[in-house]
Amino acid sequence: MVESGGASSHRLRVAHDFPYRSELLASLSALILLWESPGLQSEILTSSGEPIDQPAHQALRHLTAGQPMRPSDLAQAMGTGASNVSKIVKRLEAEGMVARDRDPEDTRSTLITLTPQGESAARHVYDLGDEMIAQVLATWSPRDVSRFTELAKRFSADAIAAAEEMRRKGLKRSSREGPTLAD
Repeated sequence: MVESGGASSHRLRVAHDFPYRSELLASLSALILLWESPGLQSEILTSSGEPIDQPAHQALRHLTAGQPMRPSDLAQAMGTGASNVSKIVKRLEAEGMVARDRDPEDTRSTLITLTPQGESAARHVYDLGDEMIAQVLATWSPRDVSRFTELAKRFSADAIAAAEEMRRKGLKRSSREGPTLAD
């Protein structure tokens, strides 16, 4: 167990911190927690001189991938509450990065869209991601990068398909093989 407040509380997680039988799942868990850590993201953005905070970055990423969005959908995508998203959207709106419009399908609802300034800021968010992955892979050979990219694309597609199946059928425990898809 990690003590709070001590130096060990800031230690980044590694694969062996997770008790999965699968080394792949343990490694992915460490990576996901690392890259989705609001604290680490904020520290990186601050040390990079980035003027937009981590929650705004996250909102811009989601809006770029799926705009227009209702605030409730953005909150769900970000894994936060409606009041938090409302504050983030107000800041982005004040900075001219998003606009709110009535939902033509439900005039009681609001849709959030990126403005041209917001689209530019969102592109910058993705540029930072490209810079980050370039630094991670700087010592890899082009062949290794290519092979890993192809395997990651395949894994991602298979994981998305499996998630849809799990959503419908759930998981079933097999005493010998661990969790499997239910019939």
